Amino acid sequence: MEIREYESSDLAQFASLMDDLGYPASIDDMKVRMERIESNPNYYTFVAEKEKSLVGMIGITVHTTYTSNEAKIQITSLVTKRQYRGQGIAKSLVKFVEDWSMRRGSNFIYLLSGKSEKRVKAHELYKFLGYEITGYRFVKHL
Repeated sequence: MEIREYESSDLAQFASLMDDLGYPASIDDMKVRMERIESNPNYYTFVAEKEKSLVGMIGITVHTTYTSNEAKIQITSLVTKRQYRGQGIAKSLVKFVEDWSMRRGSNFIYLLSGKSEKRVKAHELYKFLGYEITGYRFVKHL
């Protein structure tokens, strides 16, 4: 398995991964999203590839905050293709981002995750990898 940066030629397979994440998207919708993401220098997308097939992805955002001089890395999306789950792909993607972050001088990584039953295995993974629950997320739809 190879982990590398997302390329525009990955679009169709990438859109398929969104279904495995629980957010189905057409290729056209993903094209719009990825064009926006790629135009923002604070967003990075990495994919896991096995035998020329995308088997996972991780998206991150680099944040500058009011409370620290240190850049903070947020994992904004993480998914492994259903048939490849349990093979350590998500763990490898997270470790890749942790190493990437350290090389760039940031040792602070965080993520947000929903509380639904669908997320229990993801939460177990995050805890296994050393992530702690430190707060709440408040949302208001307007």
